[in-house]
Amino acid sequence: MNTLLTLDGKTAVVTGGGRGIGAAIARALGAAGAAVVVAARSENEIDGVATELRALGVQAWPVPVDVTDPDSVTKLTSAAIDRMGRVDVLVNNAGVVKSAPLHSQSLEDWNRVIAVNATGTFLCTQSMVAGMVESGWGRVVNIASVTSKVGARYISAYAASKHAVLGFTRSIALELADKGVTVNAICPGYVDTDMTTASLARIEKKTGQGSEQALAMILAGSPQGRLIEPDEIAHLVLALCDHNARGITGQAIVIDGGEVQT
Repeated sequence: MNTLLTLDGKTAVVTGGGRGIGAAIARALGAAGAAVVVAARSENEIDGVATELRALGVQAWPVPVDVTDPDSVTKLTSAAIDRMGRVDVLVNNAGVVKSAPLHSQSLEDWNRVIAVNATGTFLCTQSMVAGMVESGWGRVVNIASVTSKVGARYISAYAASKHAVLGFTRSIALELADKGVTVNAICPGYVDTDMTTASLARIEKKTGQGSEQALAMILAGSPQGRLIEPDEIAHLVLALCDHNARGITGQAIVIDGGEVQT
């Protein structure tokens, strides 16, 4: 039986890798033996994560990127290949959210959310997947959202962008199904990150509720009644990168404590 127990010898690129879910994924990939390029717009943040990984004996490099800019993505791919020789694993985690009711949502905000979440996923995948096809092995994991499957009030741009990520995931998975490359989406609910903290602050400001009440509001539908931890997302990424996960492709795996069952 051909079993990949570790990611020794594998290489990975994680976008949005400077904090939160992305940083947790970079740490998990490194701990499993992969060399990691940590990519994001904030150089200070990715420098910090890469330095932390190197202190643990992981080969890690920070590479700044704007995932909405084709030239910047091309430079990221070139830098990853220069440092690691190839890209085996791509985790498209870079993302933004803007909250506003439809009547007050600006076109600028709509375009920004679509550009980062959907177009960024397209650009990075298009740029890096050719090398995976050439080597006959690859894993693309797109960090989507439960809003890839259901709508939500006041985040129509975000939900639309994550629906786009899911459609893209399924389509590209079919294109690459016989190439040794899997493409999957992870769809988290509310995760204990800065993005959720910002969402809670908006709820507190709008409703006048305290922090505990605001948290209770967003977790009202969760059977487990808790925020998902970034390490839980990272663990699922590792599972999808295993050799024995080669039959899992085109899937959208929800991790939200059981609220959305689809």
